[in-house]
Amino acid sequence: MIAAIVPAVNGDANLGACLRSLAAASRCLRLRGERVVLVVALDSCSDATEHIAIRSGALTVKVDCLNVGVARAAGARVALEAGAHWLAFTDANSVVAPDWFAAQLSLGTDAVCGTVAMIDWGSCGALLQQDYHPTFTDANDQRHIHGSNMGVSAQAYRRAGGLAPLASGQNVALVEALERSGASVAWSTAPRVLTSPRRKYRAPSGFGRYASVH
Repeated sequence: MIAAIVPAVNGDANLGACLRSLAAASRCLRLRGERVVLVVALDSCSDATEHIAIRSGALTVKVDCLNVGVARAAGARVALEAGAHWLAFTDANSVVAPDWFAAQLSLGTDAVCGTVAMIDWGSCGALLQQDYHPTFTDANDQRHIHGSNMGVSAQAYRRAGGLAPLASGQNVALVEALERSGASVAWSTAPRVLTSPRRKYRAPSGFGRYASVH
């Protein structure tokens, strides 16, 4: 079984599209009918996010910490308890390609770090685009770590100690722990994710903070 983990805080504007894209990816013929479970980690939600998740058939877990890494870790625990052998991470404001799960698994590694592209730049404008494009490369071996496009085997995740409860940089810490443990990591453009910049952010060093200053 494969699991997709989606942390969400008041994400009712975007979560539906995210979950629909994950459901479509779960039907990819390359998966040969393997079951995919969706897990939404509800972090301090006060809007319709929980209703959307349940209506979509996703498993849910609640946390109250306003910390995306803690929320992802909670979702991962649910997925592991359900028996998932592969954990795929994305965000509520992102949509994945129809072959997203299959593309991650096809790389044959313990973990996958994929790139992201923007759905639209919204109110962030030209200044952010000018700064973003030279810094973030949509290419193999780019060494960027995006929480909206990651995957890891359950075995490697456990061996690395999982996501640490840090204020920020949890994804980077996880990849570093994976590499220290001897896990193989693919830095690949094969798994495709579209995301959107947002001015309300939870990771102090994440892309949301970067976008908020433009």
